[in-house]
Amino acid sequence: MYRNLTSTGCLAVTAMIDLALRTQAGPVTIASISRRQQVSTSYLEQVFSKLRRHHLVLAVRGPGGGYTLGREAAEISVADIIVSVDKPVVTAGRHTRRSRFGASPDRCLTDQMLAGLNSKLVECLQSISLQELVNDQIDLGVPVEAPPTRRGISSVPVVKPIRVTGPNSVFALAGSPAK
Repeated sequence: MYRNLTSTGCLAVTAMIDLALRTQAGPVTIASISRRQQVSTSYLEQVFSKLRRHHLVLAVRGPGGGYTLGREAAEISVADIIVSVDKPVVTAGRHTRRSRFGASPDRCLTDQMLAGLNSKLVECLQSISLQELVNDQIDLGVPVEAPPTRRGISSVPVVKPIRVTGPNSVFALAGSPAK
């Protein structure tokens, strides 16, 4: 089975690199990946749905939610990512001629060539881990910004000092001099 590298597969690899670069700080939203990669949010949602079905990412719900890696980046290969989002494209025998007596010799050569290319392509993609691609991006100096601080309910109450500038009760107000 021969696989083409499609734009969806390339986007999935790029989005996974983006996610892996930022997942240390917590879940990463699709909106933030969409903004950085300049891709539509709905398209990314479709890609992440497929990645989630293959357990490459985990969805975290609720405030502060988003996506995290489903496994360590070193355990995810580029082939894992591409296979999860792309349908196989079988090309064996597509451009061959048939004679009256069965398969032509050209077909056998084409099938052998495609099978050899397929095995080399799969071998290459399986040998590259997501962590290697992340390390390459870090070496290139790709900036990884910290996620914005989220405002919400804190378990520790915030105590602000109260400054009294006038009377603090009705009784004190009655005894204060009129202005």
